[in-house]
Amino acid sequence: MPRTYPPAIIAIGRNYADHAAEMKGTVSEKPVVFMKNPASVIGDGEPIIIPRICDEPNEQVDYEGELAVIVGRNARDVNEADAMEFVSGYAIANDVSARWWQKSGSGGQFVRGKSFDTFCPLGPPTSAAKIPDPQKLRIETRLNGEVMQDASTASMIFPVRTLIGELSRGMTLLKGTVILTGTPAGVGSARTPPRFLKAGDLIEIAITGLGTLRNPVRHE
Repeated sequence: MPRTYPPAIIAIGRNYADHAAEMKGTVSEKPVVFMKNPASVIGDGEPIIIPRICDEPNEQVDYEGELAVIVGRNARDVNEADAMEFVSGYAIANDVSARWWQKSGSGGQFVRGKSFDTFCPLGPPTSAAKIPDPQKLRIETRLNGEVMQDASTASMIFPVRTLIGELSRGMTLLKGTVILTGTPAGVGSARTPPRFLKAGDLIEIAITGLGTLRNPVRHE
């Protein structure tokens, strides 16, 4: 069957203070918002393919384990108190990022570096009814079995209800929109030396109640 893509993928940057610090960024008073191309979505078990365009100027493709929120119905100007009524489910996501393209290759705009084909692995959705509190989940990212990220969604600067309220101000979030809520510290580009994804790697992201998202890495 042909793949079904979400109408939009809205992502949040620097939503964990420790990640903002490791990337030498500041914590913003408002969410840092960018988008990913819906065509970047792949499923559990499918390969992340590093495109040739990401070979230069140097190695750069990184992982970001995240909680994804699925918008269950059109949402506009939602009160924060009512925001969770618009969530139909949650999923595990990997906001794969080509760092040079994110920071330098597109005039300082994130979208291109985040949107290459296969750069949004997304696990199957779990009903919101099965996740009583999205701010009480553990995220763990493993690269070839080694734990790289281990954090709680309680550490989000802007929790899920705040993100929905803020993003829907004056802008309709269409049913099926995916919101990526940000990644905690531990990404490869912030390590010494940096640890970028390469062919033969296996990246696994586990979130409480949602299972594990596994994707091998290949080169184009």
